[in-house]
Amino acid sequence: MATLVQPTGPAHTRVLSVGASRGDLDVPNDDLVGPIDSSDEWIRQRTGIVQRRRARKGLNAVDLAVEAGQEAIEKSGLELADIDGVIISTISNVAVTPSMAALAAHRLGLTPAAAFDISAACAGYVYGVGQADALVRSGVCKNVLVIGAEKLSDVVDPTDRSISFLLGDGAGAVVVGASDHTGIGPTVWGSDGEKWDTISMTSTFEEYREAPGVVAWPTLRQDGQTVFRWAVWEMAKVARQTLEASGIEPSDLAAFIPHQANMRIIDELAKQLKLPETVAIARDIEMQGNTSAASIPLAMHALLAERPELSGGLALTIGFGAGLVYGAQIIELP
Repeated sequence: MATLVQPTGPAHTRVLSVGASRGDLDVPNDDLVGPIDSSDEWIRQRTGIVQRRRARKGLNAVDLAVEAGQEAIEKSGLELADIDGVIISTISNVAVTPSMAALAAHRLGLTPAAAFDISAACAGYVYGVGQADALVRSGVCKNVLVIGAEKLSDVVDPTDRSISFLLGDGAGAVVVGASDHTGIGPTVWGSDGEKWDTISMTSTFEEYREAPGVVAWPTLRQDGQTVFRWAVWEMAKVARQTLEASGIEPSDLAAFIPHQANMRIIDELAKQLKLPETVAIARDIEMQGNTSAASIPLAMHALLAERPELSGGLALTIGFGAGLVYGAQIIELP
């Protein structure tokens, strides 16, 4: 009887590089306050956001993904042929199919790399890195490009006070490849689907199709107070589990790069984790806004540009949001 061959790969992986693409429009708070009867001061106090980056009409999430991916590939030092996997996390592709990853792979010159999308919203980047780590260590792929890409301005109701002022557009990308030491720790992930409607769409596409003109175009909405409490208390537990699973103490960290959901959530999480002052905390939300799956790699990119000496240090990354889906891991910064 013939024996199947099962591939094996390297023992360790790491993030080799990071790239970013931010929407081409600066949208200050004052541009959004009219429809929600609010003020710049109210948004700043509630979220820490001064402005958000958004993309002009005709510039789609896949365009942002390609730009971010191109930078990550160039910085990795790899040849295009060395990258044989592409994972994109997005909730804002303009088509159900084909996948954004397949199109991006083609435009980046990565054909015939395996390519697929995942839908895990704000946790999607962490999910993608977890899958890339497994694919490389199992020998299925040599190097994997992971991208979080969103154009959330396409799914915003400007009159919705729960979320409209939070959201931005952008893409962040990393290349995951083999390493001679552990550069990606265990992924701690999960979901709580019972609370799926805490962050959700206002209607389904089926409802919109059946009653156009009666049912509005589906947009994002959230129960802000429920999300805040869940993010702070439950995600602090997940972050602690990740530290424990990785054998790392808070004092071992160089950086904390959480999903850029809300500045108050970021600060409260850091407080709950009792992070020492030596740990750099990513606060990209101030000028970028909340970009869901793109927010962690975008925040990493910005932090490393500002603090290049953090390269080689350990960073705790954690994503959480719609689903309710969450994931965390500790990585060595590229």
